[in-house]
Amino acid sequence: MPTEGFDEDCWFLNRSPKRRIVVRNDSLVTEFLLAGLTDRPELQQPLLFLFLMMYIVTMVGNLGLVTLIGLNSHLHTPMYYFLFNLSLIDLCYSSVFTPKMLMKFVSRENIISYVGCMTQLFFFLLFVISECYMLTSMAYDRYVAICNPLLCKVTMSHQVCSSLAIAAYTMGFGGASAHTGCMLRLTFCSDVINHYLCDILRLLQLSCSSTYVNEVVVLIVVGINITVPSFTILISYVFILASILHIKSAQGRSKAFSTCSSHIIAICLFFGSAAFMYLKCSSPGSMDLGKISSVFYTNVVPMLNPLIYSLRNKDVRIALRKVLIKIQRRSMF
Repeated sequence: MPTEGFDEDCWFLNRSPKRRIVVRNDSLVTEFLLAGLTDRPELQQPLLFLFLMMYIVTMVGNLGLVTLIGLNSHLHTPMYYFLFNLSLIDLCYSSVFTPKMLMKFVSRENIISYVGCMTQLFFFLLFVISECYMLTSMAYDRYVAICNPLLCKVTMSHQVCSSLAIAAYTMGFGGASAHTGCMLRLTFCSDVINHYLCDILRLLQLSCSSTYVNEVVVLIVVGINITVPSFTILISYVFILASILHIKSAQGRSKAFSTCSSHIIAICLFFGSAAFMYLKCSSPGSMDLGKISSVFYTNVVPMLNPLIYSLRNKDVRIALRKVLIKIQRRSMF
């Protein structure tokens, strides 16, 4: 029999005449229908333009930052090494779901196959969890740079930075494998996902079989991947704040704080929206709010990361100016 969350979702689907009729037998679902962000016709074109522009800015910004850091030897430092990986993650995971999301704005039915849905779920979780730990690594790098500047080159050596990056991707792979593996064991009674991507909670609502194991995995894996990075980041910034307050020069305190302010903003947006999405009640109203909150960590944060981490950074601006001058000189000759 369907779970309680599935009954609530059935009520939502049945009240709209444009929705598909929910299948209540035990036949295997071979494809899903993504309901999208909204069904209001007057919002389709404005939202298409908005999210298309956001996607273009995300791709151009992150791809430009990856290229700039990779080609400029002056930016081959621990901070920019993690920023390179962060931009690479944002570049990849935005492309996992955004094309399908944009399709819903131009067509009535946005169909994704069962295999495609599970693949999207896996890579989405892989990159999201990896970003959690990449942001944590960046917080640790800021802690070392501000609290132990004399030991920065030794503490944040190339081997250490590589190990932290590999650990971030490993945690992402492990979490994505756990969630996707548990999802593959379920039997689905409905093919309509009330979301613009294949999300864990929305898929659990469509299951005919018991979702107890999946819910336990969600609590454990999501709890670890939010609690551990959040606690590590909090401890790092406690020491950072203490060190900044001990700086006698006002200019020195301002400079030290400016190197952390962008990171703090990105962390609050990402972890705040992600925590609201996954650590809340699964009522219809909260699920609609969760769909809106998911826009922040799936669309807004990847778009803002290259802006808040690069445009406010003097080294990146200088490197970008040099690249533009070289391009201009080549075009003249």
